[in-house]
Amino acid sequence: MTLAQWLLLLHLLGAFALFAGAAVAGTLQLGAIRRERPSEVLLLLRLTRVGVVLVGIGSVATLGFGIALAEHLGFGLSPAWIQAAIGLWAASMALGGYGGRTARHARYLAEQLAAAGDAPSGELRALVGRRGPLWASCLSSVLVLAIVVLMVWKPT
Repeated sequence: MTLAQWLLLLHLLGAFALFAGAAVAGTLQLGAIRRERPSEVLLLLRLTRVGVVLVGIGSVATLGFGIALAEHLGFGLSPAWIQAAIGLWAASMALGGYGGRTARHARYLAEQLAAAGDAPSGELRALVGRRGPLWASCLSSVLVLAIVVLMVWKPT
């Protein structure tokens, strides 16, 4: 295999990890919204950390190997579609971080409530179901899809 093929493979593996992690974290977070008991919410939100690790690894690999591939192929960072993809990547990471921060706070609250009797809590339910962070996480995923469109289409 050539260096370009290796870079492309690693770039694509990073993209798969990013998508898989986002799917895992998003699905578990949506599942936590439907739970009443803090122990159940806690279990699901703890499992989201697996998805978050995949997102972290995938996002760094995608960006790093993507830039290396663009440099190796002679594109550099000057084409507008590459600059747009990097900008969308940064916005996606920021939105995902904002959405994930609320889930992390909900996990901490669920931990406290589970240890204190595991009674349903309106405060926890409201925190887990906050619409702003959920929409930010969804928009983050939409931006990642937009990046894929840019990578496939490569407008000039």
